Amino acid sequence: MAAAVPELAVAASHLGKVYPTSRADRPALRDLTLEVPTGRVYGLIGRNGAGKTTFVRIAATQLAPGSGTLHVLGRDVRTEAKEIRRRIACVPQESRPLYFLNTEEVVYLYLKMRGMDPVEARRRTREAMEELSLTDYRKRLVARLSGGLRRRTLCAMVLASDAEVLFLDEPTTGLDPIARREVWEAVRRTIREHRTIVLTTHYLDEAEALSSRLALIERGELKLEGTPEDLRARVRYPYRVLVRDPFPREELEPYGRVTVVEGGHLVFAREADARELARKALERGARVSMGPVDLEDIFLEVVGRSIEEDGTSETEVEA
Repeated sequence: MAAAVPELAVAASHLGKVYPTSRADRPALRDLTLEVPTGRVYGLIGRNGAGKTTFVRIAATQLAPGSGTLHVLGRDVRTEAKEIRRRIACVPQESRPLYFLNTEEVVYLYLKMRGMDPVEARRRTREAMEELSLTDYRKRLVARLSGGLRRRTLCAMVLASDAEVLFLDEPTTGLDPIARREVWEAVRRTIREHRTIVLTTHYLDEAEALSSRLALIERGELKLEGTPEDLRARVRYPYRVLVRDPFPREELEPYGRVTVVEGGHLVFAREADARELARKALERGARVSMGPVDLEDIFLEVVGRSIEEDGTSETEVEA
């Protein structure tokens, strides 16, 4: 009888981490509890230094947790790291493929080192390289690739694997829009195979396009968690109304939070107030648009600043 698949791919409980070079009151992770269901894309969003990479390194058994517990596929990262490594694959944020091999060799060798049958490894290598538009570079040495092509090669390695859980740490950093979309499609194909992906990204459009659940992390703490719809419902103002034509600000302020934008005002409001404002603006002949807030809006409300603003990065030195 086949072993039962755990309901949770990753489960963290009161996870904490303080690096040796950091102050005790500025941990990389602080009492972090979250659960990643199997067979989904789970997005971790946050600014640089928020703790996303630290979480991934602990889950991938590359870094020891300081406190709390973390299980991957039901296995404890402290005591069962060897078994976990056999069943996961990871694209670290700062990793580099072997420079002395060509692109095709790097992907194939990675699959072979994981114990994959040579015929299957060749097939998966070919398919991954086609999917990520790497076929024209298959015989080019990694040392001669651009940074973006090296990143795509790393993604091909991991997405071509048979791992049950994939950790993708900022996989599309440095990629052009077309290459980013190719990675997205490869991620969606992987999920159709009923595998699990933990994705860290500071691209909020990427997180929303791919993730069925999201966790917003700031300074090592979990601020919000749930589906994109859940996150919208939990913020104070779940709707946005953009009034393009001149409209006195004092008339807008009773409806919610008002922000000045080029050519008009952006108002964050509750649904009933948003609908009333949109109706009133239309009656006055103003150009208006209304809809749910997006992740950028949610991030600004919860964190108080843009995701593009760097946090205080901690030096990641293993204890």
